[in-house]
Amino acid sequence: MQRAPIGDFLDVNGAAVHVRQDGAGPPVLLLHGYCGSVHWFDRLTLGLASGHHVIRVDLLGHGCTGGSSGLDAVSQARMVAGVLETLDVEDVLVAGHSFGADVALALAEISPRVRALVLIGQAPDYSYASFPPGSRVLLPMAGALVRSVAHRRWIRSAARFRRVSWFEDPLQDLADHAVTAPSMARVVLVDRARRLASSPLDAQVAALGLPCLVILGRRDRFYDCDRTFARYSAVGARVEVVEGVGHSPFLERPGEVARLLREFVVVRGKDD
Repeated sequence: MQRAPIGDFLDVNGAAVHVRQDGAGPPVLLLHGYCGSVHWFDRLTLGLASGHHVIRVDLLGHGCTGGSSGLDAVSQARMVAGVLETLDVEDVLVAGHSFGADVALALAEISPRVRALVLIGQAPDYSYASFPPGSRVLLPMAGALVRSVAHRRWIRSAARFRRVSWFEDPLQDLADHAVTAPSMARVVLVDRARRLASSPLDAQVAALGLPCLVILGRRDRFYDCDRTFARYSAVGARVEVVEGVGHSPFLERPGEVARLLREFVVVRGKDD
């Protein structure tokens, strides 16, 4: 399934990486999660670009970047570090959603260009995750089904009857799922579980010592909000809860999440 780029392609270690830039000012890098793309931040970018240089990247195995290797968080971070070097931006606020939070933390560990972190909708590990039963088997099967039908004309017609879509294109999430590398399912459900068990994200936040904001949705169906709040608060992160929303608060309440990010930039500047 072909995707239309909305940004530029940068050559990073031989990979053509799709990067979108908007606005001017202090740089903010937005990293999407599993089966996402730069489009997941379209509405959030509108609330940031008037005062910030907003950078969005399609991770490897996703969106217009594509690819089937280097999909784990550390390898993704090396790629994103190459993007920052190519763009020559410093003092970057990096915000990662879901799996993108893993990438943001891995990036901060290897790149001196990262000045602060924002983790969105992601618990420190899978110890209290509530994924649907059989996800390890069913998710790859669902991905294969989506890839087989996403291009069909009747799918677009049926999309008109969806009760809610947070995207300009009502099929955006389906299209993003269809082009995600099939091997990402194992990276997220198996390999990531092992990595987080030995190195949970709250421990990584504590070890890095960088300013960190965590944004959670009260109705996140994957992770208990209160438990996640407690764990990140315990390591000194600032934690904000957006009421009435789920795992991706920036989709449902882009204005509120943009405000939290802008305020964090201001507070961080005063602390510096």
